[in-house]
Amino acid sequence: MKTATIVLVTTFISCSAFAQGPRQQGQRRPFTTESPMVHDPVMAYDDGVYYLYATGMGVQQMTSKDRKTWTVSNTPVIRNIPEWTRDSVPGFGNHVWAPDVIKWHGRWWMAYSCSTFGRNGSAIGLVSNSSLASPDWKDEGCIVTSREKRDNWNAIDPNFIIDEATDTPWLVWGSFWDGIQMVRLDNTMHIAKGEKPRTIARRYDPSYKPTEPNPTSRFAGTNAIEAPFIFHHGDYYYLFVSWDYCCRGAQSNYRVAVGRSKTVDGPYYDREGKDMANGGGELFIEGDKKEFEAAGHSAAYHFDGEDIFICHGYSVALNGGSTLIQRPIVWTADGWPTLKK
Repeated sequence: MKTATIVLVTTFISCSAFAQGPRQQGQRRPFTTESPMVHDPVMAYDDGVYYLYATGMGVQQMTSKDRKTWTVSNTPVIRNIPEWTRDSVPGFGNHVWAPDVIKWHGRWWMAYSCSTFGRNGSAIGLVSNSSLASPDWKDEGCIVTSREKRDNWNAIDPNFIIDEATDTPWLVWGSFWDGIQMVRLDNTMHIAKGEKPRTIARRYDPSYKPTEPNPTSRFAGTNAIEAPFIFHHGDYYYLFVSWDYCCRGAQSNYRVAVGRSKTVDGPYYDREGKDMANGGGELFIEGDKKEFEAAGHSAAYHFDGEDIFICHGYSVALNGGSTLIQRPIVWTADGWPTLKK
C-alpha cells in the first residue's frame, strides 16, 4: 500500500470524462537536500538532468545533476487533477500515489495511482510529455480501474516495461487481493484490444491461508505483495516486488523479492525454480534494523554505466520516516542481482 494517507484498489473498466479541475499552487522557493524524504520513488534521466518522482500531492518531483543533491519542486507534476479520477474513485482527492515514468517512441509517459487506503476501488491514470523539463503534462485519461466487489485485484502501483524483442509495451501493477497483474498495451499506452489482466505474482501460494490478520486494513486481506517493477538485463526480465506491510513507520516490515523470466510476460521464477504466481520469490533487500527498519517499493535503472536499484526505506534515525535508498546492482555469475555493499 502507500504512505500513511494512501490506499490500494482494482478494477478492469475504462474511464471517461477527461475534463480537468483547477487547483491553485502557492509560490514557494524550492529547496535542496542530500537525503530526500520520499515514498514510492521512481527516476528518469533527460537532457543531463535526473528526475525523481514519488507519491505526493499531484505527484512529488525533484531534480538532480548527480543523484546526490536533489532540488525539491514546490509544483506537482499534475497541476490539475482530472475530474474523471474522482468519478472513478470515490473519496480520491489530490494525493497521488506511486507513479512510473518511461520514454517510448520519443515521448515520456507517466502512469499514476488514484485510490484510498486499504480498498481496491482504484484507477491508474496516464499523462504524457515531450520533455521532462516541461511542466505541460497532457492528460491521456485512464489505463485501467478496479472496483470493489467486482475485481479481485487493485489498480495501483503501475510499472511500464517494453518487450525488447517486439517493441511492445506492457503494464504491471497491483497490491494485495490476488496479487500482481499484467497486461499488454497498444501504441497509445492503453490496454490493447481484447487483452485482459492476469496474475503473475502472489505473496503466498493460493492454497496457503495466513493466520495473522492484515495490520493495516481489514479489507485488503493478507496477500501482502505489491509495487511490481520489471528490469531487463542480459537474457532475462527481472520482476521486483514488495512483500509484507508498508506505511507503518518504524513498525513497517516491507521488503523486496525478485524473480526472473526469459519472456516479459512470464512466468517468473525464483532461484529455486518456484513460480512467483504460486508464492515464489528470492529475498533481495529488507531492513537491517540499524539504518532502516524496512525497505520497499523499488525500481531499477541503468545509469552512468552501471545498474542502480532504488527504493524507500523506513529510517531508524528518523523514527520510521521514509527516505531514498540508492545502491548499485552487482550480478552473480548465474545472472542473479545482488546489492553492492
